[in-house]
Amino acid sequence: MITLPEGMPVLAICGYRDAGKTTLIEAVLPELARRGLRVAVIKHDTHGLQVDRPGKDSARLFGAGADVWLHGPGEGFLRVHESAPAGLHRALEYLVSRYDLILVEGHKDTPLPRIWLPGPNGTDPPPQGPAPLAVLPRDDHRPRRLMDFLAEWLPAQWRAAPLYGCILIGGRSRRMGRPKQLLTRGGKSWAEHLAAVLGSACRQVVFAGSGPLPPALDEHPRVPDCPDAQGPLAGILAAMRWAPQASWLVCACDTPGFHEDALQWLLAQRRPGRWAILPRLPGAAGVEPLGAYYDLRLRPILETQAQSKRWRLHDLTELPKVETPCVPEALAAAWRNLNRPEDLPEESKGSSNQRGNQRGQSI
Repeated sequence: MITLPEGMPVLAICGYRDAGKTTLIEAVLPELARRGLRVAVIKHDTHGLQVDRPGKDSARLFGAGADVWLHGPGEGFLRVHESAPAGLHRALEYLVSRYDLILVEGHKDTPLPRIWLPGPNGTDPPPQGPAPLAVLPRDDHRPRRLMDFLAEWLPAQWRAAPLYGCILIGGRSRRMGRPKQLLTRGGKSWAEHLAAVLGSACRQVVFAGSGPLPPALDEHPRVPDCPDAQGPLAGILAAMRWAPQASWLVCACDTPGFHEDALQWLLAQRRPGRWAILPRLPGAAGVEPLGAYYDLRLRPILETQAQSKRWRLHDLTELPKVETPCVPEALAAAWRNLNRPEDLPEESKGSSNQRGNQRGQSI
């Protein structure tokens, strides 16, 4: 039994021999790539695989019992020893965190979401297994029909995947003089306000870092910053490791002006194939890596970045899967960082001074 994480974009293209499975997949791959989607194909061969020439070094090493990674200019291939059911499950677990769409050729008896292709004699799908999501007639319009199906199915699958919120509270607040997440605005702490905003769209809101929180937020999970990263990357990676099957909306605790309209604009920028949304503010040269979206498929890239000790999230703008849309002028203030006492609105200054004096602090 194959159990997939919720909302994962896995689709089997099924049919009996000579139904045209490979031909159909080959026909749609260039268009999927043109639309910015990274696609993997799992091909099932009941006759066994012939992927190497007998006598080659790589074939000898595989025959001796090793899993072998073959690589050359612009390509690589991993050949492993494993049973078929375990192999498919392991392949899917790996691929769903790295690809926008996984097409499985064959596996007509495997319980996966599937498309059925009638063969030359108009064969019906087998009664066992899930009913096909669509049956594509054997004609010249099959590729277009499959693309039309994917245009609706893929975004729906993608939206069904878990979306979590992360609020970073790991900063030392040296310029502010006290933990910024505890400052108040409109009768609520900044942390409570941001948790409510993200909670309007996210299944779970998590706090990353070691700072204090108001008792009203005790039910929210806490994750410590990753010890192998620095800056905001340490909190984002901690959240993604904690829930690797979720995508994330990430805010900093020092943006109390972030509100529902800004959140909805950010959500509207997402679509399959975009692995991060790092907004640009009007007139600004750089991007805002907080108040941003991080797709679950970005995690391997962030892990590599941490291993290379590259802490700057701005470096992600070099990647083609990262979008940097410009924030509308009317929403730009939602991304404003408040780092110093003079940045605070009057009501926050009052609460900050009062609490600072109670604790013997100078604000």
